[in-house]
Amino acid sequence: MKILTVNVGRPKAVTYTDAPSGMTGIDKRPTDAAVWVADPGPRGVGASGLAGDAVCDLRFHGGTHQAVYAFAREDLDQWEAELGRPLSNGVFGENLTTSGIEVSGALIGERWRIGTGPVLEVASGRVPCRTFADWLGEKGWVRRFTRRAGAGAYLRVIEPGEIRAGDPVEIVHRPDHEVTASFAFRAHTLERELLPRTLAAGDALDPGIREAALKYAARSAS
Repeated sequence: MKILTVNVGRPKAVTYTDAPSGMTGIDKRPTDAAVWVADPGPRGVGASGLAGDAVCDLRFHGGTHQAVYAFAREDLDQWEAELGRPLSNGVFGENLTTSGIEVSGALIGERWRIGTGPVLEVASGRVPCRTFADWLGEKGWVRRFTRRAGAGAYLRVIEPGEIRAGDPVEIVHRPDHEVTASFAFRAHTLERELLPRTLAAGDALDPGIREAALKYAARSAS
């Protein structure tokens, strides 16, 4: 299990983003340099957890529970075959392109040690947005990506540190519940009846999903 590439994006003006600035950082490119990773701070204030990486719409992206986004090269390869086009590392807007890790199958609260650097904790799956769809230019992309439920994983930073391409990944903690990044994504999107079961992930669950799960459970009980 390792990090194939560490990918960072620069702000870019585009016509298809809803961000008030008109900018996006979704075009992430691999870097050979070591990158410092730390908790960026709360949603709406903090941006990316990677130094030098742009998050341009703080209303919906960035912050503690979306500090780092990881996606598996194996899943990119599947999409590459299905779409019939090359997909480079970073093209899904991921900060970490991994090898040998079932990223979407990682448990909420699972912790990874990256090399001798940071410890990252799985918080949720990635919900696709208009910017992602228009960046890829694939018709019906949000629907296709959502139905696949191979959403990758957003991670929060438990311990800061430096990462670089080629770093090994060690799973240092795996919680005892069923809630994977993919499970949480499905509950948050097309299978809302799963929401109460995501509460088993406890405080590690993204606060937005946790709030939705609590409201769903309360309505169901009334």
